[in-house]
Amino acid sequence: MKLRNLAGTALLGVGAIAALNTGLRYEGELESPLDGDDGTFRWRGMDVAYTEAGDPDDPDLVCLHGVNAAGSAGEWREVFDDLAAEHHVVAPDLPGFGRSDRPPLRYSAALYEDFVRDFLADFDAPAVVASSLSAAYAAAAVDIDGSTADGVEIRGFVGVCPTTVAGPSPPKSWLRELIRAPLVGDALFNAIASKPSIRYFNADHGYDDPTNPSDEWTDYEWRTAHVENARFAPASFVSGYLNSDLDLADALASMDAAPTIVWGREAEVSPLSDGRDLADASGARLVVFDRAKLLPHVEHPERFVETVEESLVAAATA
Repeated sequence: MKLRNLAGTALLGVGAIAALNTGLRYEGELESPLDGDDGTFRWRGMDVAYTEAGDPDDPDLVCLHGVNAAGSAGEWREVFDDLAAEHHVVAPDLPGFGRSDRPPLRYSAALYEDFVRDFLADFDAPAVVASSLSAAYAAAAVDIDGSTADGVEIRGFVGVCPTTVAGPSPPKSWLRELIRAPLVGDALFNAIASKPSIRYFNADHGYDDPTNPSDEWTDYEWRTAHVENARFAPASFVSGYLNSDLDLADALASMDAAPTIVWGREAEVSPLSDGRDLADASGARLVVFDRAKLLPHVEHPERFVETVEESLVAAATA
């Protein structure tokens, strides 16, 4: 009888977790957080969503968002329209994030490097603005001095707090598999991507001014982290499998287009000392934004747009 009661209690517990996970799933359709025309890039059987704006005859500028539990192209929401005044701007949701397909893959840095290379190759020498790990993926995709057969030619590069490491190193397979697991993994990721957690990480890592992200933006981040299969790409991120093996300093130093690095002075997760070391080792131009952490383009959009324009002019004349 005791065993029967224990089994019944366990089943009730499993059922409660399953019901809670189902109740927290966002079943609606995610809208684009950017103003522009929506499109789809078909890649390896996946539909990768993107938003574009500006005159298609203007020079192409591809914006690649950073990677986190609630990552999406919406990271560029404060600068997208202004960048589109002079450029044909395209911002994809990386596979496994935002409005793009989210198959239950074991996502890797190599997969994202391949995606970025193939996406950029769809344009004629685009400029690239990329955040955090995506800056490393983009740097890996670049045709260095015309010597990389499968590389992509770009006309300018701006990296926002670029890094090759944003998770444990070496990667932890047990953590990835725990988050991927049914029921328990769902429950764990729901805790990681809860609104209190999103607010905490925004205040601790992302923004110098914790009041900067609006309630509407926090709600969008929550929704993008609660669609079906939302946990699989972040599972690889938090366990270290999205860390890149690229020598970022060498890659930046080898670019034909003179790169620019943008950094928030108050950043702690990727501190400014990392930016200074990277700029010194690569010869890249370093632009420091006061009163900013990892998202200077959100906290100081006007200055960021000016920095991008200056950087692209400098790259063109280098």
